[in-house]
Amino acid sequence: MAELVENSGCQAEEHDATNSLNVTAPLCESRDPGVTNPQQKQKKLVLHVDLNNTILVSDGATAQGTVAALQDYLSTVTWGKVDKHGKWQWISDSPSLLPPCENAVSYYSRFGRTHGFTTAVGRRFRRFLDEHLKLLRWPEGFKEDGELSVKGEDGRLYHWILPSFFQLLKDLALERLEFAIVFRTFGTDLPRVLRAVHRALIEGAHPLFPDLPDLKLSVNMALGKIHCNNMGIVLRRAEDHLSTQDGERGLYQFFSSMQGLGGFRDDYAWWATNTFSIRGGKPLWIDPFDKHVQHIFIDDNIRQDDEDTVIHPKVFLGPGSAETRTASTCELYDVTLIQNDLLRAIADPNYFIQRVHICLENYERNLQQVAG
Repeated sequence: MAELVENSGCQAEEHDATNSLNVTAPLCESRDPGVTNPQQKQKKLVLHVDLNNTILVSDGATAQGTVAALQDYLSTVTWGKVDKHGKWQWISDSPSLLPPCENAVSYYSRFGRTHGFTTAVGRRFRRFLDEHLKLLRWPEGFKEDGELSVKGEDGRLYHWILPSFFQLLKDLALERLEFAIVFRTFGTDLPRVLRAVHRALIEGAHPLFPDLPDLKLSVNMALGKIHCNNMGIVLRRAEDHLSTQDGERGLYQFFSSMQGLGGFRDDYAWWATNTFSIRGGKPLWIDPFDKHVQHIFIDDNIRQDDEDTVIHPKVFLGPGSAETRTASTCELYDVTLIQNDLLRAIADPNYFIQRVHICLENYERNLQQVAG
């Protein structure tokens, strides 16, 4: 049974949410992440992309606007600990994806959602809120767009979908990579996301990316759904109906054959039933023996703790095998799993393509080590 080589730098890695991109895997240190090799260019890339706090800074399910959503996100990437007297103490003054030291916990994980986080206990992080809200503003001189822009609680117009997502599409096309985008969300925003990307990609309606129709990408407007229970996993979209009771290989082939952009609503109730652990997460099938397709999942709720993470990686045991194993998040971190750094995704137009390059290279090196 071949396994992907574990990413040994996983636990030590720290992505600073505001400063330079850190690449911990030693496989990547000597290469420019903006360069792909011929082997990578031959491979089709299927990107599974979460919505809320990944490419959207809002949440239709909770009626959170841009300001509140960014406030909430900041509480998940700011760290402290409770002292022996039961008093909360901040450990750092800057957000980071990973805890800055042992025993640090995020404010959100300790206290849950806090209304107006940066105006009260988290006021030391107010500048990060203000800076990133400014970067999110809809460009001046362009009128409000019912799908692509959103009015925040402060009355200002903001991008609804991060510009860095549209830049990713352009970058992938520029590199001549064959790719598909699969939106995967627990929330209710998928219908509007599909309408918005249709306006941008088909109608050329985005003010910053008017040439997106040149990419000739299709958008499947049908709403897919993935349902999970103890009997298995069922996927439905329009005429498509697949079940793991007929074999997991069929679902892998379905996602691998996808074209253009489309989306599915995953099963939040199943994740909650499994105490928000890897066992109830969004399923992702991975075949390390497939030389033609690579799957990558981008989600802000990916964690290096299998009891608190959102993706359930199901890795096939052998070439053409019907059996899978559950791989740990740490094994696949920055290989097929990208923990989204929302602040970087807002601030850096190249953030997503940089993260994809890191995964492409780590994945290829892992396969070479397995083969060797």
